[in-house]
Amino acid sequence: MKQSLLKTGQLKQELIKDYQDINLQLFDIGTKEQRVDLLGKKIIIMTVHRRAPAIRALDQKNREATRMFDILLIDEFKVHFKRKLEEKYGFKVVTILKDYDPLTEQSATVVVLEHEVETY
Repeated sequence: MKQSLLKTGQLKQELIKDYQDINLQLFDIGTKEQRVDLLGKKIIIMTVHRRAPAIRALDQKNREATRMFDILLIDEFKVHFKRKLEEKYGFKVVTILKDYDPLTEQSATVVVLEHEVETY
């Protein structure tokens, strides 16, 4: 049991690192806080992001445009994160659900796997 807890803790730390690396690679900006929970076939990642100042400024003038930009960025992140999860960990990813609230800078990412996390 102790070994599986250690493995779970290590997996969570690696997932946090991977999530952060992809954010830095795509957006050149990291997250402030992250929390990873493993629940059956789901990996749940709650984060507080740093909003790029240019996008924050545009939010005040044209939220519809920045919302479209947010969606494009989220979609691009999901492509990269799915690839990382499948290649590095061998996970069979069914889908990745992600949303972001620009007012609070909070994001929720739910990765749905084909099998329970512990079976990989």
